[in-house]
Amino acid sequence: MALKVHICAVGRLRSGPERDLLDDYLTRFDRTGRALGLGPVAVHEVEDRKGGGMAAEANLLEGVIPKGAVICALDERGKVMSSPDFATQISGWRDDGRSDLAFVIGGADGIDPSLRARVDAKLSFGKMVWPHMLVRVMLSEQLYRAASILAGAPYHRV
Repeated sequence: MALKVHICAVGRLRSGPERDLLDDYLTRFDRTGRALGLGPVAVHEVEDRKGGGMAAEANLLEGVIPKGAVICALDERGKVMSSPDFATQISGWRDDGRSDLAFVIGGADGIDPSLRARVDAKLSFGKMVWPHMLVRVMLSEQLYRAASILAGAPYHRV
């Protein structure tokens, strides 16, 4: 059974260099991950048009996270992992028979504490806060890198 990956994010990523990079890395991940039982990736974008803040964003995110999914929040307070460790974590969820993995990326103010409290894992790309649009690109690159590592491609620290 394949582990389907969902990127559940606040805000719409418009055309431009970030969108181009995101699409490129997700295409690479889908191509590499398919033989490994990983993917495809679905991107779910939500927008709080009524200005309800983090709580409203959390409700919208809850609506796009598949039922029963492993939920991993992108959060600066989360665990910092090496790329091989990230690959091992993803393959572990796949090998445990999980069918969906949802990465949650909050808006400008982060992820509401109520949603953050119920996630299965928290992942950090370092102690710095990154623009949420750029985090999508960084996540997509690491997903592709994880699939490449699991496929046995040479791993080069960047």
